[in-house]
Amino acid sequence: EVSLVESGGGLVQAGGSLRLSCAASGFTFDDYAITWFRQAPGKERDRVSCISQSNGSTYYANSVKGRFTISTDNAKNTVYLQMNSLKPEDTGVYYCAVTRARTCRYHYTSYDYWGQGTQVTVSS
Repeated sequence: EVSLVESGGGLVQAGGSLRLSCAASGFTFDDYAITWFRQAPGKERDRVSCISQSNGSTYYANSVKGRFTISTDNAKNTVYLQMNSLKPEDTGVYYCAVTRARTCRYHYTSYDYWGQGTQVTVSS
């Protein structure tokens, strides 16, 4: 059974940093792309970052480029999202997700498995 468990969220002041973790199990971790989404109150779930395990390529939304870094630890089946220079607009629930297609898909409806989410709140 596929399981994704996020952690590391919290309350931080603008300009601060957080590192989110997504612990995965139930599938061959290094065969899949892992994606982080963010959902702000009243808004759709938007893709923030993705890493493709097959070729190591990464994707970042324009709003987080230069501030966020996605990485993996295959020995721990864990993907990380290092978030620096946080802004109030980064506030939301952050989810990690995978799709049976094993690639970095754009829209959240393309994803099959989700974690429970972790709340990130950035105060101004």
